[in-house]
Amino acid sequence: MAKIGKRIKAVRESLSGKENVTVEEAVSLVKTSATAKFDETVEIAMNLGVDPRHADQMVRGLVTLPNGTGKSLRVAVFARGAKADEAKEAGADIVGAEDLMETIQGGTIEFDRCIATPDMMPIVGRLGKILGPRNLMPNPKVGTVTMDVKEAVEAAKGGEVQFRVEKAGIVHAGIGKASFEDVKLAQNVRAFVNAVSKAKPSGSKGTYMKKIALSSTMGPGVSVSIDSATGN
Repeated sequence: MAKIGKRIKAVRESLSGKENVTVEEAVSLVKTSATAKFDETVEIAMNLGVDPRHADQMVRGLVTLPNGTGKSLRVAVFARGAKADEAKEAGADIVGAEDLMETIQGGTIEFDRCIATPDMMPIVGRLGKILGPRNLMPNPKVGTVTMDVKEAVEAAKGGEVQFRVEKAGIVHAGIGKASFEDVKLAQNVRAFVNAVSKAKPSGSKGTYMKKIALSSTMGPGVSVSIDSATGN
């Protein structure tokens, strides 16, 4: 059994008995426990009452966090001609067509978000087995297959977060940095929870949101009151 370090042990003891707290208290506790030597990411995890194996229970979407994520996303765009120029001017890190496809097929994936114009999808479609498992496949439902390349790139660079439920019914994402002000993290939490709430699928029965927790990169989780997170 792995030995628990003094720092982690102390943090866990400080959180003992603190469950289903308000968003504000959870943010404060998570920031206090973020004692690593780098600016830890604050992450949210939501346990949903869905079974994503069924198409009518899939949860996915995107949200632009009011205070950004504190992370600069690397954006790749599949486009040609004027749209390729538009992507570059908007700040895309990588722009290409067949050449970009070949780079990805060769095992080089140096981006966090992939955007494509509709005419590029026959090329991008060949990368489904590579990009799909990494949640990088462009999809019109989340705005990453679009002719409005400028808006898509700027949104990705400006703090837009994509989410997609995993097999166990969990949705998770980074919603800021431990160095953020408490109020800004709380605003980001509620914006994310609100987006997931609006993405409730038609096939969801019973309790949709079962549990919400916040944590920092190196810290333990803090359970959050669903009522506080949803504003009820």
